[in-house]
Parts: sequence; structure tokens; C-alpha cells
Amino acid sequence: MKSIVTADGYHVPVLLRESVDGMNITPESVCIDVTFGGGGHSREILSRLGNNGHLYGFDQDMDAIDNLPEDAKFTFVRSNFRYLKNFMRYYDEDSADAILADLGVSSHHFDDSNRGFSFRFEESLLDMRMNSKHSKTAAKILNEYQEERLADVLYLYGEIKQSRRIAASIVNRRKTKSFKTVSDLLEVLEPFTGKAKEKKILAQAFQALRIEVNEEMEALKEMLTQALDILKPKGRLVVITYHSLEDRLVKNFFKTGNFEGKADKDFYGNLNTPFKLVNNKVIIPSEEELVINPRSRSAKLRIAEKL
Repeated sequence: MKSIVTADGYHVPVLLRESVDGMNITPESVCIDVTFGGGGHSREILSRLGNNGHLYGFDQDMDAIDNLPEDAKFTFVRSNFRYLKNFMRYYDEDSADAILADLGVSSHHFDDSNRGFSFRFEESLLDMRMNSKHSKTAAKILNEYQEERLADVLYLYGEIKQSRRIAASIVNRRKTKSFKTVSDLLEVLEPFTGKAKEKKILAQAFQALRIEVNEEMEALKEMLTQALDILKPKGRLVVITYHSLEDRLVKNFFKTGNFEGKADKDFYGNLNTPFKLVNNKVIIPSEEELVINPRSRSAKLRIAEKL
């Protein structure tokens, strides 16, 4: 989870100074914030741009429109960041100086009882869509996926050890009653949680479904690949991650240029990689930030410069 809720119903940007500093912005820079959200990072970026600079902000969630800044240097793109290259071509931008991605889900989504992202709201519909126009919901997955595929989703994206048993219980339950609300899923998960690990397992299950609904891993891979194509030499790619799955992808891509982390070396044993790591050691929130924003504890910041 990326942040705490503020008075305006959105969130406090995580690692704001560290991430925007890492973009190495000049007044003339062309920048892209592929996860606009509440606009906190974008506003900081805009404050560093001159009249000849420009910022493109991507977000697939309709709620983000309420946060748009009134600034001639800003263009909002209501789209998933997996279509980054297409939209930059549409706006006649063939390259960029810096790209920022603040991954994960904001507190705005977890605290919206109508979206189904949190297990706290038992009467919420099992939705979990970032883009309400898409047809795939968490309920659709639970009601229609085959047992083996359900087990894979829970294991790969939630790292749940009892994934196969839980998948079997889901399939057995839907024979008599389909999944509709959060409480329906909680009933099935209850025998597998126990008091000590209840919140952890629920969080893992909800994370797995959310990732599958929004195709987060596939979209992340596509965005990173396209970001490499778009960035100018010495351009910066700045990514904030929140769970091990996405962080592993980003780490491997920054180090080797591929998602498996396979090192490709030249004749002399030098690593062939499209990036230079700006921070060899991952950057985490300061103790001061954690006091203000304790939910950012899992955040990790990685910065790479295109060679």
C-alpha cells in the first residue's frame, strides 16, 4: 500500500523528495508520471519544470480526474501505463528525460467501500478493478476460473502455501452459491486463516485477486520495456515498489535488461545491460516519513539511468 489518506480523500506521496530528486529534472525536461493517482508526485515534478518542460500523467482510474492540476505544462492520459508508447506517439513525443512509477494501490482505493479492494468492508462487491470499464472482476475470477488456475493465482500472486486447498474450497462453494460480496470470500477463507495469521492471509488473497483482475504483472513488464525504448540516453527510470513480486521484476530489469535476471556478458566478461544503477542499495522511507505515513513501510525506491 502506497500511502495514508489525507483530508482531500487521497494520499500523502511516498518517498516524494527522494523519487523526484532521482528523476534529475531540468526546467526543459519531458517527464512522465505513469501512476498519477492523487497527483502528489506530479505536482512536485511540475514545480521543477520551466515553460519549455512538460509532464504527462497516466492513470486508468476515473477518480484520478478529480486531482488534475491546472497547468499548461501538464497533459493527462486516462489509460493504463501498458500503453505508454502508443500514447506518447499520439502526442508526438518520441522520447522522454525521466519516467516515474509509483506502483501498488493507494489508500484511496483501500478505503473506498464501493471498490472491493479491502476485506474490511464485508458488504462490498468483489470488484477490485482499477479501470471500471473492464469486464473482469474478482467475483468473475472466483466464479469462473478453473480450480487449477485459481490455485496458481493464489500461489503466484499471493504466495499462499495453501493455495490448492483454498481453490478447491472456492470451487466447491460456488456449486451452491456464487461469489458476489467480500463476505462470501471471507467465509471460504476463514478455515485457512486462524487468529495469528488472519490478516496476513487475507491480505495475500486479496492482493492475488487484485493483481489478476488488473493484470498488474503483465502491465508492469510492458511498461518497463516501453520505458526503456522511450527514455533518452542518460534518462532516468524511477520506480517505487511495494511487494516482492513487482520489486523482483524491477530489480532484475534494472540489472540485466530482462525480467528473469539472466546476466548477458560480453567476450571480456562485462555485463551487457541497458542501465546504470543510480542507487545500488534500495532506498526506503526515512524514520521521519514513517511517523507521518506508517503504511509506506514496505516501499522500496530504485533508480536507473539509461546508458
